[in-house]
Amino acid sequence: MGGIRKRETNAPRTALRSISKLRERGDGIEAKEAMDKLRNKILSMPDTAGVYIMKDNAGRVIYVGKANSLKKRLRSYIGRDLSSKTVALMSHVADIEFELCPTESLALLREANLINKYQPKYNIVLPDDRSFPMVKITNEDFPAIFVTRKKENDGAWYLGPYTSANLLREALKIIRRSFPFRSCRKLPKKACIYYRLNLSPAPCIGKISKKAYANIIEDIILILEGKAESLIKRLSAQMQKNSRELKYEKAARLRDQILALNDISAAQTNYSGHGELEDLKRLLCLSHLPERIEAFDISNIQGKEACGSMVSFYKGLADKNNYRRFRIKTVKGINDYKMISEVVRRRYSRIIEEKLPLPDLILIDGGKAHLSVARKELAALGLNLPIASIAKERENIYTKGRLGPIKLKSDTPALNLIRRVRDEAHRFAVSYHHLLHRKKILGR
Repeated sequence: MGGIRKRETNAPRTALRSISKLRERGDGIEAKEAMDKLRNKILSMPDTAGVYIMKDNAGRVIYVGKANSLKKRLRSYIGRDLSSKTVALMSHVADIEFELCPTESLALLREANLINKYQPKYNIVLPDDRSFPMVKITNEDFPAIFVTRKKENDGAWYLGPYTSANLLREALKIIRRSFPFRSCRKLPKKACIYYRLNLSPAPCIGKISKKAYANIIEDIILILEGKAESLIKRLSAQMQKNSRELKYEKAARLRDQILALNDISAAQTNYSGHGELEDLKRLLCLSHLPERIEAFDISNIQGKEACGSMVSFYKGLADKNNYRRFRIKTVKGINDYKMISEVVRRRYSRIIEEKLPLPDLILIDGGKAHLSVARKELAALGLNLPIASIAKERENIYTKGRLGPIKLKSDTPALNLIRRVRDEAHRFAVSYHHLLHRKKILGR
């Protein structure tokens, strides 16, 4: 899935110059303009995990790859010392699209699905043998799921192959949190530790019926095949039915699975996230879509081990490579306002110093006063950025230039997005606070 057919010895060259020469033989000025446009697109890629899809002039997919950082990976295609094969590939690339994924391991699944769908010309064809890892789902009443490198004629279901066993195992761990399955090679006579961790439904001791377990396996296959969107629609219908029938516990479990699928599936994030962004743009009267949102929160207990967090969301998805943590340095005692001031000042002073891209929207966890102190810090730095805050209790939204709060209905798409960003900032701040507290107790 990663890589290009046949390896060749690297020949020192500047990629853009070599690619431009190949194109200019037939296209002249138009080729140079197309190359400049492609270069600018690569340089503006987000620093987060995902898959990238390269297309030729006819719109055909000719290469698919995954990356932990789309920005860093794609910049390597226009760097120096590229192989002649890479230069040849780039000479045929007219456009590059990308999809964001929460982790590189989930990007691995998406990459495999896209390669299977498009059969790109420049991707390596992976054989179904022990050279590459696959997911095996055994042919039993209660199938086990695990990673293997050997495909046997045993009636089992094999998915793949994939390029990384470690990333594949990590992806299965993520899926397993919401869709528990059996992983033991031989069905035991008593429940294992995975049952106690809620990672296995314990078919070994009759805790789940054959039909219910089969439904879980079918759901996992849909996820691995990149069909999470259809699964979400089915689960949503089931959740609504259970809710109408007052089966609230079952409805809550389905809700949790749907939320997990939103995180697992890059396609679903793009499917639902765009509407949230459009709604947020409209409600906050923004000039353009808030694709990049940075959110801040403070965590402390009686002023001790005080710290701040900043999380970054891109197109409605957490961009964890751009998260930042701040240990409070200038504030003593309990003063959330001064702490917010310090964190905002430090963040955007550095942004200005390093000439990094500015966010489309800043979100502060707090009320009108928290918003006011953050705005003052931005003004002192000469920045005029869209900024809002969300109060904890009633979830009122405060913005600059508006006297009263914006009160949104609980099911508003924009509020759902704001909540998700706010909750992640809070989680990240609390986790850092706990880390600092443990270090103090342990004396290191």
